[in-house]
Amino acid sequence: MVAEQGVPAEPAVRKSRAGRDLPAAILVGLGLAATVVLTLVYWHWGFVLLVTAMLTLGTVELHDALKRIGMNSAVWPIGAGTIAVICGSYAAATQEGQTALPWHSVLLGFLGATVLAALIWRMPGGAAGYVKDAAASLFTIGYIPLLGSFAGLILASPHGSAKMATILLVVMGTDTGGFAIGARWGKTPMAPQISPKKTWEGLAGSFGLATAVAIPLTVWWLGAAWWVGLLLAVCIVLAGTCGDLIESLIKRDVGIKDMSSFLPGHGGAMDRLDSILVASPVAWLILYLLIPN
Repeated sequence: MVAEQGVPAEPAVRKSRAGRDLPAAILVGLGLAATVVLTLVYWHWGFVLLVTAMLTLGTVELHDALKRIGMNSAVWPIGAGTIAVICGSYAAATQEGQTALPWHSVLLGFLGATVLAALIWRMPGGAAGYVKDAAASLFTIGYIPLLGSFAGLILASPHGSAKMATILLVVMGTDTGGFAIGARWGKTPMAPQISPKKTWEGLAGSFGLATAVAIPLTVWWLGAAWWVGLLLAVCIVLAGTCGDLIESLIKRDVGIKDMSSFLPGHGGAMDRLDSILVASPVAWLILYLLIPN
């Protein structure tokens, strides 16, 4: 753009290849990373509250997205239920054996209460569209608070900080490896009708870097055999990729690029949580069975 005479031109904001504000994306990314590290090391409840806040925001983003196709979830009961599910199950898991209610009873109880509250909340609106709106509510509850609760359960387990940090770093390795290899050598579309930029070459990069991260961390931090790290990497890559594709399907169906603009340069909370949401329950199961202590 050429400035008018005597009027300095505004400096252009540097954009990434995806069209995002690159400086803002870097600052937000560093801020989130620092918060995650500090809370995992010094204040576990801080990490749980961060996860809870992001997931609650995710329910609002998904509510706004589904409204575009005429589906209205019970956003207020679901938001309150998300807070109860995440915080309640984590609190119960950290007190396992010291209280009358085990964590799985607390988790199921809050999930059931959230479902009932969502169905009852919609009743005054009448029969027209009830099934569609109820489906939106149940989809949101199953997708966000249910899957997200596993992050808290992982943190509450023995050596939870190391386990959670390992999972997050493997997910980062999955994203970074896929982007680096896919951007440079990606030629074969993996799911062209869902996400045209995802390629099989990028998936290979995800497997490579995720494995390089998972094996040493699993051996050094978690004291497990190398093959557990390999299994963890493979499962997280597959689950994380599916999580990314699931969100891409939602956004394509409702006709949006990002869930919101809450995180400058990154999109919405769900744009950051899509992979970890699906990877968390898979990783929890592997760790529960193979590294229980």
